[in-house]
Amino acid sequence: MHSLLFIFGLLATLSLALISSPVHAVEPHVASVERAAPDAELAAALFNTDGPLSVIRQEAGVPGWTVSAGGKVIGHIGSTWDIANSVGYSGRPLDVLVGVGLDAKIAGARLVQHNEPVLTLGISDEDIAAYVNGFAGVALDAPRAEILTPQADLPDVISRATVSTGVIRDGILRTARTLAMSRGVLPGGDGIDRLSYAPATWDELTSMGALTRRRVTMDEAGEALAEAKVPLPPGDAAFLDLYVGLIDPPTVGRNLLGQQVYTRAVAALGPGEAALAVLSGGLHSHRGTAWKRTGLFDRIEIRQGDRLVRPTAGDYVFVKRLAIEGAPALKELSVFRLGEGIDPTQPFQVEVTARRPTTSGGTAVLTVTADYALPEALRATPPPAAEPLWREIWMAKRPATVATGAMLGVLTLILFFQESIVRRPKLWRWGRIGFLSVTLVVLGWGLNGQLSVVQVVAFIHSLLTGFRWETFLIEPVIFLLWSFVALGLLFWGRGVYCGWLCPFGALQELLNTAAQRLGIQQIAVPQALHERLWVIKYTLFVAILALSFYSMHDALVLAEAEPFKTAISMRMMRAWPFLAFVGVLLVAGLFIERFYCRYLCPLGAALAIPAKLKIFDWLRRRPQCGRECRLCETKCTVGAIDPLGRINPNECVLCLRCQVIYHDPATCTVLKRRVRPAPGVSAPPSPPAGAKS
Repeated sequence: MHSLLFIFGLLATLSLALISSPVHAVEPHVASVERAAPDAELAAALFNTDGPLSVIRQEAGVPGWTVSAGGKVIGHIGSTWDIANSVGYSGRPLDVLVGVGLDAKIAGARLVQHNEPVLTLGISDEDIAAYVNGFAGVALDAPRAEILTPQADLPDVISRATVSTGVIRDGILRTARTLAMSRGVLPGGDGIDRLSYAPATWDELTSMGALTRRRVTMDEAGEALAEAKVPLPPGDAAFLDLYVGLIDPPTVGRNLLGQQVYTRAVAALGPGEAALAVLSGGLHSHRGTAWKRTGLFDRIEIRQGDRLVRPTAGDYVFVKRLAIEGAPALKELSVFRLGEGIDPTQPFQVEVTARRPTTSGGTAVLTVTADYALPEALRATPPPAAEPLWREIWMAKRPATVATGAMLGVLTLILFFQESIVRRPKLWRWGRIGFLSVTLVVLGWGLNGQLSVVQVVAFIHSLLTGFRWETFLIEPVIFLLWSFVALGLLFWGRGVYCGWLCPFGALQELLNTAAQRLGIQQIAVPQALHERLWVIKYTLFVAILALSFYSMHDALVLAEAEPFKTAISMRMMRAWPFLAFVGVLLVAGLFIERFYCRYLCPLGAALAIPAKLKIFDWLRRRPQCGRECRLCETKCTVGAIDPLGRINPNECVLCLRCQVIYHDPATCTVLKRRVRPAPGVSAPPSPPAGAKS
């Protein structure tokens, strides 16, 4: 009892020292800051320029900020959270501001917000700053590389934070390319082929659909304007012969207008804008003359769905003559700028209105509509869709996923065929030691497959704020483990993970096994104290979860009560307070088997709650258990069997030791009594070797 109190006293002292010690001075963490719009100072840092800058937010289309100097646009800034929705493994946003220059290169990047557990307590500010800043100068028109593959022009992902920095890398590249394409920095980004050119005649342009025609005769117009004061002369002559089409593709614009006029027409276009040619002949003018006084072309409307745009004088480019061969005689040639209100890659209508006063004092109206849709031949070939980040990571980590899947398959066979295994004590003993060794060395230290209460908290927050599978798929080993554990909770309870797949649990049990072989005396915790100490781990789990809603950073600090990161993920390469904490836990485990699992593990507490849904009971008990025999209770490694012989599923780690005793006639007192010969009756002689029963 004195030894037990000494261990708990030492543990409490070191725990207090760990939490209160200046850990951040030993291992600086990346501060989580509130997300803010980039100001002129930040923009100057991203674009490495001096002088006054203007930063204006744009919400339409792809959101971002336009940066100007002296009234001239020098680049654009986008947020990875706005554009790529980059979410780290914590389930919280990973927000990086990315500057894109007009040369289709990343001008700079700045980490704004993150809540990554590995980043917060394992890597310095300088490491992350250097990593993010390393994207400056990356060309966006280069072929997209796999995220985890080292590239000469890209900073390598940081070891021990592969997933987190991989998400940052993916978010920066996706954001920069999307922003550049939406702003026209990357050619063809808006879906229009602005590069290809081929000579073409008028008939070839009209036959491919580059120009849409709508012709209204005098007879048709006269019928629509029958009430006009001045009737129209009859005949088949054109009242309005209208042609409309986008001239942005060089095959259309250069052939139609000639190189000089085409360059003048498209030179003033901004990101997301297009140039529309409206050409007409016949009696009616599509321009009229009122626009010279009002600045608005009242006869023309461009309609797309419920959006309606009327060109202004600032949108108009006068064209004197066409340069293309075979063009008909046309009276008016106009080019209008289509702003962001119209998507040029989607169908739209150009409406030209004719109004005539009537004899009754009203107005007769005729609307001529030309439907236009960008032909496929004039569309830019879209770049191949980038693989989702999680797919790239799964492909890159195929050996790890195969190894994890093999371990889970073996464990499934062990648990399903446990009856055959526990009847063979040596097979069970050495099989369990072997599996736990693989769990520690391969799954833990090799594949970093250690689950954590941080992932439970992230999952709960994800359910409350918008669940995304991608958040959890980006680490294949952890995803496979959680999937197996989720199913295993229904079949076997929490022990499927705690007893077999937890690397730190395996480390404790293997060390305790060695300690017992060396003759170290084990401490039997009194049942009353044992049950009360369970409260610690449940309280710790609730505290971490509750604190996460107030401050995720503080919750991650409290989650350092888990020694998993120090002992498994970082392989003891941490500051001395963390190492001392792990050392105390392991020393305590030499005297009390699985000491940490029993009383302190918040992850075990978190798994015990849904384990209440367990629908199968694979562990056998007899009516005599607890009443006539309490051997299993004393042999249970975690004290999960109460004095009445009942197994507490919240504490059981499914080691199967009680099942070995249950089936062993040389150990189980009930089976011993069954095979004991009656008084005065000698036991039958053993059959000779090889004899059949």
